[in-house]
Amino acid sequence: MFTRYTGKVKYWLTFNEINSILHEPFMSGGIYTPKDQLSKQDLYQAIHHELVASALAVKIGHEINPEAKIGCMILSMPTYPLTPNPDDVIAAMKSEHMNYFFGDVHARGVYPGYMKRYFRENGIAIHMEPGDAETLKHTVDFISFSYYVSICETGDDNKRNQTEGNLFSGAANPYLEASEWGWQIDPQGLRYVLNMFYDRYQKPLFIVENGLGAKDLLITGDDGVPTVNDDYRIKYLNDHLVQVGEAIEDGVDVMGYTSWGCIDLVSASTAELSKRYGFIYVDRHDDNTGTLERYRKKSFYWYKDVIATNGQSLQR
Repeated sequence: MFTRYTGKVKYWLTFNEINSILHEPFMSGGIYTPKDQLSKQDLYQAIHHELVASALAVKIGHEINPEAKIGCMILSMPTYPLTPNPDDVIAAMKSEHMNYFFGDVHARGVYPGYMKRYFRENGIAIHMEPGDAETLKHTVDFISFSYYVSICETGDDNKRNQTEGNLFSGAANPYLEASEWGWQIDPQGLRYVLNMFYDRYQKPLFIVENGLGAKDLLITGDDGVPTVNDDYRIKYLNDHLVQVGEAIEDGVDVMGYTSWGCIDLVSASTAELSKRYGFIYVDRHDDNTGTLERYRKKSFYWYKDVIATNGQSLQR
């Protein structure tokens, strides 16, 4: 791939949402991780192999094309303590560690101390082949990530698992509203995570997924052409992009932003077409009916203006 697209593709990612391996029912790198069917030893050994493979890709990519910029991709979930109770603060810290771990190895080339403690306390012994430690030192040029939702953590187990999101545990944030699928909407969380990643790694950042899954209603527009008046999606993206601007003002080096996604598709997390993300409506439904015709939503024209004005059209 590196050889074939040398001179054509400048930016590369190794594994998509590599830390999604910790959040069932997701898979990462073809590794299925059902609850209670894979030991922690096997899970983290598999993760180690992924991290080595990613570092090898960085090494090979730079050897083939020194101009290539190669990054990792992390599912970002900024974690807030539910209350100022120190137990909640520590619980949030531990939750953050489980996601920072992947970025730390990609960006720093070594296993962080907090993970070594986690391995000791959970009876995990990572087997390293000769050369693995040296290979991990081939670190990424930039950090990319997806951002959809923030979560809260608490030291009180009775208050956990109160969110309705189909992927994430934790406690519901009383200050946030949620999407139809229970994902709490937190634009400021994007500014927060941008600052946290940049403060931690001092590497350029790329937001490669951000969007709102919603049930869209296809209607006939004033011009007689079917469309969707998805003002809720426009508000979601507008508010998140405003926070990206705030992070840039904070001094964060933001390489770019790509929304999820430009066209309706099957939602990976729920296998539904009714959970729509796109600027373009696809006439296809969960029961496999539909013509597959495509129609521009209101957000299509809004986003076109955002691009054309380089964000100056955003409502602050």
